[in-house]
Amino acid sequence: MLRSPYGSWPSPVDAALAAAHDGRPEWAGFVGDEVWWTEPRPEEGGRRALVRRRTDGGEESVLPAPWNVRSRVIEYGGRPWTGVVHDGRPLVVFAHFADQRLYRYEPGGEPRPLTPVAAVGGGLRWAEPQVDLARGEVWCVLEEFTGDGPGDVRRVLAAVPLDGSAAEDRGAVRELTEARHRFVTGPRLASDGRRAAWLAWDHPRMPWEGTELLVADVGDDGRLQDVHTVAGGPDEAIAQVEWSTDGRILYTSDRSGWWNLYRDGTPLCPREEEFGGPLWQLGLRWFAPLESGLIAVVHGRGSTVCGILDPESGEIVDAAGPWTEFTATLAVHGDRVVAVGASPRSGHEVVELDTATGRARAIGARHRDPVDPAYYPEPQIRVFTGPAGREVHAHVYPPHHPERSAPDGELPPYVIWAHGGPTSRVPLVLDLGIAYFTSRGIGVAEVNYGGSTGYGRAYRERLREQWGVVDVEDCAAVARTLAEEGTADPARLAIRGGSAGGWTTAASLTTTDVYACGTVLYPVLDLTTWGPGQTHDFESRYLESLIGPLAEVPARYADRSPATRADRLTVPFLLLQGLDDVICPPAQCAGFLSRLEGRGVPHAYLTFAGEGHGFRRAETMVRALEAELSLYAQVFGLDVPGVPRLELHT
Repeated sequence: MLRSPYGSWPSPVDAALAAAHDGRPEWAGFVGDEVWWTEPRPEEGGRRALVRRRTDGGEESVLPAPWNVRSRVIEYGGRPWTGVVHDGRPLVVFAHFADQRLYRYEPGGEPRPLTPVAAVGGGLRWAEPQVDLARGEVWCVLEEFTGDGPGDVRRVLAAVPLDGSAAEDRGAVRELTEARHRFVTGPRLASDGRRAAWLAWDHPRMPWEGTELLVADVGDDGRLQDVHTVAGGPDEAIAQVEWSTDGRILYTSDRSGWWNLYRDGTPLCPREEEFGGPLWQLGLRWFAPLESGLIAVVHGRGSTVCGILDPESGEIVDAAGPWTEFTATLAVHGDRVVAVGASPRSGHEVVELDTATGRARAIGARHRDPVDPAYYPEPQIRVFTGPAGREVHAHVYPPHHPERSAPDGELPPYVIWAHGGPTSRVPLVLDLGIAYFTSRGIGVAEVNYGGSTGYGRAYRERLREQWGVVDVEDCAAVARTLAEEGTADPARLAIRGGSAGGWTTAASLTTTDVYACGTVLYPVLDLTTWGPGQTHDFESRYLESLIGPLAEVPARYADRSPATRADRLTVPFLLLQGLDDVICPPAQCAGFLSRLEGRGVPHAYLTFAGEGHGFRRAETMVRALEAELSLYAQVFGLDVPGVPRLELHT
């Protein structure tokens, strides 16, 4: 074992490798007996490719570049495709990111548009398509802009003709209901086709705060009639609804304080675990009923596993295999279950579960070690103590290298990672972005601060009116504990985060003296200019719960903002921003930097044309990772060979 200072260890995990493995397969589904899903292509401009696993086991990308299967509904998107077997061959309907039109595609032919382009505002957008061959339609969510502002929008359930007659005619799109609510999920049809169920909510609530479960009859004219609320309300968040094979309503509700599964209002498996999660995208699926009456579920407290629930006994048999985290993208066909799973030693894979044996196998996007696994991070699941003795959940990744250690007496630098959302959670999975740092001798701690999901509604609501306080305190508690126990060097602590994590990072740098520097990605920085008309509609009223009603606590919006506290910032920082970001627009960064002008704080501001909220292109991710590492090298006094030097300006 060779000894060399932390941060100087040679690593095969370079920024290009980390970028190439960023992202995961999503939106798995069946087309007949075949399994299809979408997959990231960072090296192809960040597009999402549609991938098909044939019945012979072969795997192929279905549509060439530049086809990009991704919806922009509510900006975060939703399920962008669906497929059926028609006349013995696949028929697929998908949303193309560039123009947001729905297209019909049959292998061997070219995609044909089904919906028109609208010149008003953000145009027409679609999510959660479902093919109804009997009616010759695609049922889905329609998001329609009525003006040029981000809030000039309506959402409704709609049916699009499969014959292409609406490709140039908005009038040919049939609306299934009136626009009763600001937000809706796609309709779920009962097996007899006579009833439909979906979720809805309105400003100022977010879907994890309160939703309604709506049920309607399907009339002879194909419209949804006698719409009524079955469950939910302002203080009950329902994350998903489906129909059982015998026509009963299945849904996940957090009425008990945990997202549990219910059938016609009766809990099926009451546990202090989550069987649902935050509805950041339309079409997320944590459970799926099987023809046998059993239910495939993704569940857990913190980490999630995949299993089969017997609704009569309440017992669950979890899948056997190496996966310790599963995402909300379940699909079923007959007795087959497909999910997406990962672990600290493997990236996300498409996994098929045998419901008879409980065993599972990877069938798509299979993990292949791009480097010797000896360089992978070795995480620790920890619970820290925050202010007032509250629990703070975190994953700690110490520096790790198979052939290097540090000189005696040297403590490692650490970077605290604050996740986005903030109503979200970091999964415990292999992330080569983390390995990029740990394999060089820089520790990482991912914090599931108060407000994170996976630990019940009470933990999630710790952030109510406390954004910029609880998240900052919890991250600081983890950093201070690591330093006090001798795990981290107290003089070489950094913090980084993107989106809401960028807010937490900037708020931490302007309110605490814990960190020597920070990396802020596509952040919220000024609450007074981030609201209705200034960001996308979905989150435009989010601050009412995170900060408080603006009419009641207007001063709090300014007081909490890092932009207001810019004069307290004294440590170097890196700011990264996509120029096409409509969620956290570049104006947030511009206003913040203007308040720092002439104050002599070393910093760098890198912008990326063609990038939105979250980076998808390989070249962007490489530049961002290398710039971040260079910042730490300069501030912490590290010798990092082969990384371009980031120019810091004052």
